[in-house]
Amino acid sequence: MKPSRSKESQCVPVAASTKRELFFRSDGSSKQHSVENGISSMRKEDRDMREREKKDDSAAARSNKMMDGYVGFANLPNQVYRKSVKRGFEFTLMVVGESGLGKSTLINSLFMADLYNSDHPGPSLRIKKTVQVESTKVLLKESGVQLLLQVVDTPGFGDAVDNSNCWQMIIDYIEHRYEEFLNGESRVNRKIMPDGRVHCCVYFISPNGHGLKPLDVEFMKKLHDKVNIIPVIAKADTMTPEECTLFKKQILNEIAQHKIKIYDFPDIDDEEENKANKSLKERVPFAVVGSNTVIEVAGKKVRGRRYPWGIVEVENMEHCDFIPLRNMLVRTHMMDLKDVTNNVHYENFRCRKLAGITSDGKTNKIPNKNPMMQIAEEKKDRIEKMKKTEQQMEQVFELKVKEKMQQLKDSEADLSKRHEQMKKSLEQQEGELQEKRKQFEQERAIFEAQHGDLRSKTLEAGSKEKLSLFGTMKKTMKP
Repeated sequence: MKPSRSKESQCVPVAASTKRELFFRSDGSSKQHSVENGISSMRKEDRDMREREKKDDSAAARSNKMMDGYVGFANLPNQVYRKSVKRGFEFTLMVVGESGLGKSTLINSLFMADLYNSDHPGPSLRIKKTVQVESTKVLLKESGVQLLLQVVDTPGFGDAVDNSNCWQMIIDYIEHRYEEFLNGESRVNRKIMPDGRVHCCVYFISPNGHGLKPLDVEFMKKLHDKVNIIPVIAKADTMTPEECTLFKKQILNEIAQHKIKIYDFPDIDDEEENKANKSLKERVPFAVVGSNTVIEVAGKKVRGRRYPWGIVEVENMEHCDFIPLRNMLVRTHMMDLKDVTNNVHYENFRCRKLAGITSDGKTNKIPNKNPMMQIAEEKKDRIEKMKKTEQQMEQVFELKVKEKMQQLKDSEADLSKRHEQMKKSLEQQEGELQEKRKQFEQERAIFEAQHGDLRSKTLEAGSKEKLSLFGTMKKTMKP
């Protein structure tokens, strides 16, 4: 049965045992069928024997309980177990990386389900290459336990020429899921709501052998405080074991150098679990190989990839870290990933969100105090804020007044300078006029001195002419 998929649609269950049978089925092999029938009969006998032993043990335990005064709270884990199995489990896995690194193949290999097939191809096989966030839900069943798996992929990530802020849509998606969960918790009538928060981000690193790219560093720095990041070296079969070991060390050194926080395995009191955690931690970043092809090797069917030089087995720990990655994600640390998401990343987001609402986003702590005291403190903060604002306004006013006064002084100095220049110009013109007047007076005096005698002679001649004319007139008038 194929899993149904949609961005927010219903999900059809997929039996994990059916998928495993498809992987290891051998058509037309009677010998294989006989072996399987024998194994199934042996399993049935073992199961019947265990049931009989359980009945005997339960009868003995009941008698001991009656004798020892058994209360019954030791049965609480069984109640929690039955309730959890009935409710089912949810897990959201985000895969991020450049196209062509085998993300879809690895997801199919991890959960033994066709999440991506010809009807619903992987991100790298789609026509759209812009950065977007798409989710696929599938309901998996294994031994009566249901897991609602949501895979979030980011087609087009890192494929553009300019990858500036290509991680912003991913950050918005993660914070949007946190905000949806917070709004659901803040309602008056709260109901059991689906957990759509991203619990784990598997980041695929290209096997270039030269360390992390700037895009890898920037992406992990932007998201390491919002989600659990697990770095994975994709297509590790392109490197030799020595190259892979050196590449892992180089990646870890760069992660420590840039202060990037990846998922940290928890410390447990149990020595065996601590030993297992240590072995898993030594394999980070996981060098994986994905394949959904079944290959027969020495009469045994395994999943792997066939090359001219040999066969790479996916589930062989000497060939890759697929088994440790699957054990960590599914078998051993799935609940811890969910707990870290809920108790660390979601709480940080919730604290920032609520603190931003109450105090303008300047504080990151929510005080656990009496509401009246909190109101009084908020009032005091507002008064201090108003005083600071008033002081700032006064400083701005004084600064503007100083600037205006400086402008007036500059204009006054400019006017006085222009006045002095005009005064000097007028004095210069007045001096020139005085000199010209003196020169004119001198020239006039010289002219009068030169032409004074000629004037007196002309006057005398004129007077004589008038007297002669008067004498002739008198003579003519006598009889």
